Amino acid sequence: MKVAAGQFAVRRDWQENADICLRLMRDAADAGARLLVLPEAVLARDNGDPDWGVRSAQPLDGPFISQLLAASLNNTLTTILTLHVPDGEGRVFNTLIAIQLGEIKARYNKLHLYDAFSMQESRNVSAGDELPPLIDIDGIKVGLMTCYDLRFPEMARRLVLDGASLLVLPAAWVRGPHKEMHWEVLVTARALENTCYVLAVGECGPRNIGNSLLVDPLGIATVRAAEGPTLLTAEVDPQRIADVRQTLPVLVNRRFARPELVAKKH
Repeated sequence: MKVAAGQFAVRRDWQENADICLRLMRDAADAGARLLVLPEAVLARDNGDPDWGVRSAQPLDGPFISQLLAASLNNTLTTILTLHVPDGEGRVFNTLIAIQLGEIKARYNKLHLYDAFSMQESRNVSAGDELPPLIDIDGIKVGLMTCYDLRFPEMARRLVLDGASLLVLPAAWVRGPHKEMHWEVLVTARALENTCYVLAVGECGPRNIGNSLLVDPLGIATVRAAEGPTLLTAEVDPQRIADVRQTLPVLVNRRFARPELVAKKH
């Protein structure tokens, strides 16, 4: 299955970002991709105003997503992204959605909020309280994660034990000391320890590192981006997963139970 990563720098104006997403959707479909993953929080960003993205939040039936849903009727591409959605109580969720054939096929409110490295996502964002669903694309089960979720190996392991052989991760990985190393090590570890593919797509620009990549079940990066806007394509091969899991049967050899989600902290 051909997959695509659409890396770009999110702008202040939501319509400009919608136009970029629509172009990436067209280009990915034209390239024969069956899955396109975009970065985290693609609706709006102002690097001089950290609350701009939250104040720009739109419901899932708002004009931003409505345009993407209409465009998705023209192809069989599944597009995955996140945006801020009002939670009905004056705050927002960081919501991942999977779009296909004019419909939202899956949604997931980010579980792990980025309260680290002197940042506090939970100041304006409410955490989700449910594990994301798996989606099926051409017989490949896809597990959904968002950015900071990458630092929690229990989540990736749970999704893989539930059947995922490809994990996708929209992200906005903030620059900082050693952060690019953290990104690559963690993406590689989640793939290798679970003998699955991981497609991690980061926002680029002055705030975030970009560096999108696809890592295979033996921890090999098959394609990667640098720091600028780009559309990458690569192949996810179910036979590669089967071969690696026969050679490296860590999922069979494990001695620990399946991780379970605990109640949300207040």
